Amino acid sequence: MKLVIALGGNALLRRGQSLSAQHLLENIQGVAAQLARVALHHELVVTHGNGPQIGLLALQNSAYAAVAPYPLDVLGAQTEGMIGYLLEQELANHLPPGRSVATLLTRVEVDPADPAFGQPTKPIGPVYTQEEAERIAQAMHWHVAPDGAGFRRVVASPLPTRVLGVDPVRWLLQHEAVVIAAGGGGIPVVRAADGRTLQGVDAVIDKDLSSALLAQELGADRLVIATDVDAVYLDWGTASQRALGKVTPKELLGHSFPGGSMGPKVQAATGFVQKTGKKALIGSLAGIEEMLAGRAGTEFSPQGSTAA
Repeated sequence: MKLVIALGGNALLRRGQSLSAQHLLENIQGVAAQLARVALHHELVVTHGNGPQIGLLALQNSAYAAVAPYPLDVLGAQTEGMIGYLLEQELANHLPPGRSVATLLTRVEVDPADPAFGQPTKPIGPVYTQEEAERIAQAMHWHVAPDGAGFRRVVASPLPTRVLGVDPVRWLLQHEAVVIAAGGGGIPVVRAADGRTLQGVDAVIDKDLSSALLAQELGADRLVIATDVDAVYLDWGTASQRALGKVTPKELLGHSFPGGSMGPKVQAATGFVQKTGKKALIGSLAGIEEMLAGRAGTEFSPQGSTAA
């Protein structure tokens, strides 16, 4: 099968961990062996989040006042290279000699008129207390919003409309390479009025929505969204919470999920199923193989459900 596996940024950096390069490397080492086993039997494209990492780069970037801070599209490209390098190296360490791994910087087109530019919602960077968040927001002119028990910076997150550079991904897959692409949702670009010129914009695209679009354009057989929870839950955080097994997009109508976390994942999974008629899976990063075997996670498909 042709798979697109999306690794969550918070799955690669576990909750409560410091934003250190060593923690990122250790977590990637933990998943690389598992991804390599999957790659032995399937065509594989790996995407990844970058929320904690791009937020850290923005903080480090703002500490040097002699030049204007770099925009988020440039910082997003930096995280694609940084995380892609670590994934590429650790995957290559586990794959048979001669099996290629390639990391691609991926531009993703967005609509310059997307209302998201006026309503920041995408959390990035570290978690702060409310007092810390308010102080930093005032000093940096940032927007902040609640995220779990704390607060984080939020930025514009326009919807992806087109993944650029899909043909090189297809070529690499045809030559049995494992491809790492669309990291952090891809580098957001908009098309100028001439219809040809592209330029970067100060935003971060949701990686799950970009991954679903990439999977659709590649004709992938499965979209797998790997995160730090074992399934999609209804009534999360309450005494009546329950995990979903096999569901259809239609059966989730009327249910809402948190916009900063599970909401985009469910939107991406249901959208992929509706547009392709194929399956999408959401579950734990540690259970990718079990999800592919139908023994773990939440499976979205056009067929009937076993739980909803």
